[in-house]
Amino acid sequence: MAMKLDALDSALLKELAADPRTPILDLAARLGIARNTVQARMKRLEAAGAVRGYLPDVDLQAIGFAVHAFLGIELDQNRMDDIVEALRAFPHVLEVHATTGRSDLLVRIAARSQQDLLEIIQRVHAIHGVKHTETMLALATPIEYRSLPLVEHLTANPRP
Repeated sequence: MAMKLDALDSALLKELAADPRTPILDLAARLGIARNTVQARMKRLEAAGAVRGYLPDVDLQAIGFAVHAFLGIELDQNRMDDIVEALRAFPHVLEVHATTGRSDLLVRIAARSQQDLLEIIQRVHAIHGVKHTETMLALATPIEYRSLPLVEHLTANPRP
C-alpha cells in the first residue's frame, strides 16, 4: 500500500532535496517544527522506503562523461535476467528499465566520447541474448530526473 504524504512531508523532502546534509536542527528551524518531529518524519519516510538514501548529485559532464545516450535493447526473453546482470557490470550503465514495445530494455548510458559510446554498444551487442539495439543520443537534458513536483502535487491534491 502506498504511503500517505502530507504537506509537512512534502516540505521536508523539498528541504532535503535542496541539501541532503542539512542538520536536523536547521530543518526544524526552517520548517517551524520540533527537532523530534523532523526525526520522526524522516524515520517514517525511510522505513516506508519513500526515502532510499542521501546520495551526492554528481554532474557527470563535470567529471568527463559528456556523451549521454539511451539504448533500446531487443532481446531473447529467456535471457532477460542474464542480460540485466551483464549490464549491471557496466559502470557506464546508469539505469535500466524493462519496457513495452519493440525494445525490451531501455538503458541510460554515460560515456566520455562517441568512440567510448561505440565501444560500450559493441560490448552490449556481445552479450548472449541481445538481438538488436537502437541508440538515441541525448543532445540536452532540459528537465533532469525529478520527483518533488509529483510529491508536491500529491500533497496539495490528496485523494480520499
